[in-house]
Amino acid sequence: MPDVTRTRSPAMMLPMLGSPGSSWALYRSRLKALFEEADLRVCSAFWLFGLINNVLYVIILSAALDLVGPNIPKGVVLLADDLPSFLTKLLAPYFIHTITYPVRIFIIVSLSICGMLLIAFTPTSTDSSTVSTKMAGIILASFASGGGELSFLSLTHYYGHFSLAAWASGTGGAGLVGAGAYVISTTSLGLSVRTSLLVFSFLPVIMLFDFFVLLPRGPLKAASKHQGVRSESLLSNSSESHLQASDDPQEYSLTMNDNEALLGGSAQSIPKHREDSAFETGWRGFQANLKRSRGLFFPYMLPLLLVYIAEYTINQGVAPTLLFPLASTPFKHYRAFYPTYNAIYQTGVFVSRSSTPFIRVHNLYLPSILQVVNLLLLTVHALFDFIPSVYIIFGVIFWEGLLGGLVYVNTFAEITDRVPKEEREFSLGATSVSNSGGVCIAGFLSMAFEVWLCEWQVTHGRSYCKQS
Repeated sequence: MPDVTRTRSPAMMLPMLGSPGSSWALYRSRLKALFEEADLRVCSAFWLFGLINNVLYVIILSAALDLVGPNIPKGVVLLADDLPSFLTKLLAPYFIHTITYPVRIFIIVSLSICGMLLIAFTPTSTDSSTVSTKMAGIILASFASGGGELSFLSLTHYYGHFSLAAWASGTGGAGLVGAGAYVISTTSLGLSVRTSLLVFSFLPVIMLFDFFVLLPRGPLKAASKHQGVRSESLLSNSSESHLQASDDPQEYSLTMNDNEALLGGSAQSIPKHREDSAFETGWRGFQANLKRSRGLFFPYMLPLLLVYIAEYTINQGVAPTLLFPLASTPFKHYRAFYPTYNAIYQTGVFVSRSSTPFIRVHNLYLPSILQVVNLLLLTVHALFDFIPSVYIIFGVIFWEGLLGGLVYVNTFAEITDRVPKEEREFSLGATSVSNSGGVCIAGFLSMAFEVWLCEWQVTHGRSYCKQS
């Protein structure tokens, strides 16, 4: 029977403050018990992994208006920032296990830095040639982000529940730090876009320290040693079967059948088995992983896909048109709306992605459906302008971030709790394709949405979307 890690006991979940069963003493004791098994180095390492891997993605989206100008749909930036990541998550789970984690880290860091430097050193004009060069830099950074998310989610398999919670919190923090840092550097501090991006481009170096110094390597080494011992044992059994063949042909045949069932071999001799086993094992692993992916789709992938389609269509297609007369807002320029919405959204994401030690959501479809309702509400407002204040929009955007973060972190928490241990590493990485797939679909939708909504507003006397 597969070894399924049990879910956290409900008795260990924190009581709701103010409920009959709660008191400050009980709350403190359960909070202490909840975190007593957490390793500070592991939690810190995975929080930084989540932060650094995602922060450049957020910075690029926050800078979308400055990178391509007001006349190009921001969905173009979203697609360049996510499509390579989507392709990486779609294909890499079937072969990335052949690349060791240290090598992956170096590749991720190199691609991130090169991509950001290419964006930063490209002239600030928005003609077609410079925009194309910026898109090339964004694509490099996107490959790095996709490979990083796939690798670090898989890595949480070796470090337990708290590593996943820390990773998710770090990704939420990346949204908050990235969006906030870009707004502060370009609006509050008055730094140029180029200077800001140049400073941010060296953040991935932190990953090297994080992996090679901060993260305890014991669980990885132990897992590698266990896998090596298991492989040697299986090959040893095959060799013994071969040596016994001359003494008892019938016993040899039976023993070989047993080993073939275990190793998947169809060879008649050990040398041929050794020659063919690598290809056969790889092919069987690929087929098994495809089957696992199908089993992951409805319970985990689909709700994650839906919530990302809705929220990123809001962020890139609808939000650029959620504009009000400047006199009724805290802003001096129309360009300030977009990064501010993004910062508020990322605040909600950070709060909800940090919530799993306290709140668990098992019905993943409910927040996904509520996110679709958000999309409909904000789209109707962009058309008919019935919400009277930008501050109400701030609240809706924050709620949007909460819903998106809840689905993300609880999807992977449910996988950690419910998927058999031997399938968990693959399942965590493979399911991450859903958020990138949702963002890619949203990228195409948002390009159409932004153009449609902006043209509607202009024809009805509201030309704010054409101003900066």
